[in-house]
Amino acid sequence: MDYIDRSLESLIKKNLRPNKILVILGARRVGKTELINHIVSGIKEKTMILNGEDQDVHLALNDRSVRNYKQFLGNTKLLVIDEAQAIPEIGLKLKLMVDSIEGIKILVTGSSVFDLDNQLGEPLVGRSYTFRLYPLAQMEMSARENFIETKGNLNNRLIYGSYPELEHLTGHNEKENYLKEQVNSYLLKDILAFEGIRKRDKIVSLLRLIAFRVGSEISMESIGNDLDLNKSTVDRYLDLLSKVFIIYNVRGFSRNLDNEITKKSKWYFYDNGIRNALINNFNPMELRDDQGLLWENYLISERLKFQEYTQLHTANFFWRTHTQQEIDWIEDRSGHLYAYEFKWGSKKKPKVPALWGKAYPNAEFEVINRDNYLDFIIPEEATQDDK
Repeated sequence: MDYIDRSLESLIKKNLRPNKILVILGARRVGKTELINHIVSGIKEKTMILNGEDQDVHLALNDRSVRNYKQFLGNTKLLVIDEAQAIPEIGLKLKLMVDSIEGIKILVTGSSVFDLDNQLGEPLVGRSYTFRLYPLAQMEMSARENFIETKGNLNNRLIYGSYPELEHLTGHNEKENYLKEQVNSYLLKDILAFEGIRKRDKIVSLLRLIAFRVGSEISMESIGNDLDLNKSTVDRYLDLLSKVFIIYNVRGFSRNLDNEITKKSKWYFYDNGIRNALINNFNPMELRDDQGLLWENYLISERLKFQEYTQLHTANFFWRTHTQQEIDWIEDRSGHLYAYEFKWGSKKKPKVPALWGKAYPNAEFEVINRDNYLDFIIPEEATQDDK
């Protein structure tokens, strides 16, 4: 199986430093293990690679002492721990290593941010860098395909998403089975193991509701009534689902207007294929009535990858008023606003909503459609190279 170069690799190599911990977070099967193996293959320093889900590793690291870790690591210069969230008290253990073993570099991966962040956050303040790895980005695939191929593959990616293993599956049935297996066996693994949660059916039902309501404002009370769950439980499940990189929360933007909506959120999936697997709909684009939703979800997931891999620091929002004026995507970059409207099939160019233009006259506004979407999700230098 050919390795697909990942945009995060250069950032990891740049930030892999002595007595620092580099954390790579991402959903299961997005390619974290392949990425670190590829990076390690080019490193000449002595490296130790551990699997955080291996009980022998737990036993080896259980004695939290400098003596134990120095003896265990020997003359290792780079320690790699895959799925580190499975190791109890991992943050305190890594803190002791980087503080006590001169020159050690540590690279860890995790599939659940609620474990790693809770365990790493406080112990490793000032000692770590964190990056997120997503399913394949179009900016990564553009290094392997030309413009015509990219355009030809668009509909497939809107339906099946961008998990790396899909690139090596040719048949529709193979892809559908892979995505269903991903939903049933892998995505919820960390949540179901966390604090003894056993309500798998409720969690899957919640995800399906979100899948049908992608891009719509969500009422916690309404969802709770539909699923016979209280609001706090719905909030908690949504928080956990976001922390294992299944769904992404976008809040309403407001600075000036009394009638701007800010209390409700929209939810999107990090991958279109996972969304479609949850509702069991893999029909081609021309046969669907949710084309606009798939387009919006795809652009947002790709934009998140773009922001992470290019280190574009921004706060993301949607904008809507009680009078139904709205904009799909707002980026606040150090106080300067960029507004984007996503259109799949509209031939009529949308105008800037009047209330937005009046309230935020200095904001940029752009419509993203099938003619210009690559400029929105691929770095400028890459798009220039392709032309």
